[in-house]
Amino acid sequence: MAIAFMPISRLATMILLLFVLCFSCLVSTEAYDPLDPNGNITIKWDIIQWNADGYVATVTMYNFQQYRHIQAPGWQMGWTWAKKEVIWDAQGGQATEQGDCSRFKGNIPHCCKKSPTIVDLMPGTPYNKQTANCCRGGVLNAWGQDPGTAVGAFQLSVGQAGTTNKTVRVPKNFTLMTPGPGYTCGPAKVVKPTKFISQDGRRVTQALMTWNVTCMYSQFLAQKTPTCCVSLSSFYNDTVVSCPTCACGCRSNITQLGTCIEANSHLASVVYGSSQSSNPLTPLVQCTNHMCPIRVHWHVKLNYKEYWRVKITITNFNYRMNYTQWNLVVQHPNFENLTQIFSFNYKPLAPYSAINDTALLWGIKFYNDLLVQAGPYGNVQSELLFRKDTSTFTFEKGWAFPRRIYFNGDNCVMPPPDSYPWLPNSGSRLHFSFLTLAITLATSVFLHSHAR
Repeated sequence: MAIAFMPISRLATMILLLFVLCFSCLVSTEAYDPLDPNGNITIKWDIIQWNADGYVATVTMYNFQQYRHIQAPGWQMGWTWAKKEVIWDAQGGQATEQGDCSRFKGNIPHCCKKSPTIVDLMPGTPYNKQTANCCRGGVLNAWGQDPGTAVGAFQLSVGQAGTTNKTVRVPKNFTLMTPGPGYTCGPAKVVKPTKFISQDGRRVTQALMTWNVTCMYSQFLAQKTPTCCVSLSSFYNDTVVSCPTCACGCRSNITQLGTCIEANSHLASVVYGSSQSSNPLTPLVQCTNHMCPIRVHWHVKLNYKEYWRVKITITNFNYRMNYTQWNLVVQHPNFENLTQIFSFNYKPLAPYSAINDTALLWGIKFYNDLLVQAGPYGNVQSELLFRKDTSTFTFEKGWAFPRRIYFNGDNCVMPPPDSYPWLPNSGSRLHFSFLTLAITLATSVFLHSHAR
């Protein structure tokens, strides 16, 4: 009743404020990852030298995400200049387009576009074009997997930009484009100048000016078509639960994933080993009921007195993609008691320290860190040994199977829970006994009535 006597202008203001708060909460949840709540990609722009009409800056990108990495063909970073800046030169990276530089005579800038896009250089670039942490083809590993290769950098010589901290203007509208997941970048913020320590540790220098840009993974921008699925099996049930039908597309409508090739077709042998020159972003997959480029199979293999054993197999059905530095994130309550893992690296992901039910798995370098394209060698596998916790362990009701699985940061499609391989239990035997008893009684009544 109090609202009825509230002034209309005040009521309208409260409704508008409530709407804004709800909208801001919605936007923030799109970029929030509960498994990696502090994960982000931070871009640090350090001005290290003034020039006649501008400055030299080192731009460094840190992938602080625990399990999402940037794979080939790599990242593309863009922004919009605040004034009429140009890029005179670039080291460790290059602009994808030069733009219109017709107003310049003599020395022609590297890029004159108002909104340039920079990409990393490829491995094998001449040394005089390189900088530290450059030239990996735009590939950035996840911080949780390999911090040493989770950093990328390039250097720019910027002109027509101002030559003091007061005349330089911070670029705006930063973008970070990557294959697969999408990122949203916030505004650049001027921060305390970065300090640099010499190799001998005896001298500290600092940037003339520094600003940071934070980019967050966005489910809204990420590709909407799933890229992986999960199948299940166990030693105690002959049922093999396949990936859900049409998990990543249907064979009758496969335009989103390109075409598919039958595994036993003569085309498969032709495509294998020759498709890497094609566009890797458009999967050419093996024809399956699920049409996913990647399948993860979880098999409950053995049961011991105090332990139980699981086998994980990752199969690549994509003829156009070799997955370098792949990783797998698995959620299961028994990771608290993981005893041993074979042929994979393991790291617990515990964003909430009280709960340790998530594991980051990836291949061993030079052994199985490369998941090659579809074909006879297009799979990697490992086994996990868990110690039983008597207070929680059971094979009943699908407890032994994972809750969620991510491949390279993409959420894999799980089978419906009611299709999991169930443990034969006393309930099923009791049901059988009642059925047998009913048939026996019916037969006895029938024979007794006819005997009369």
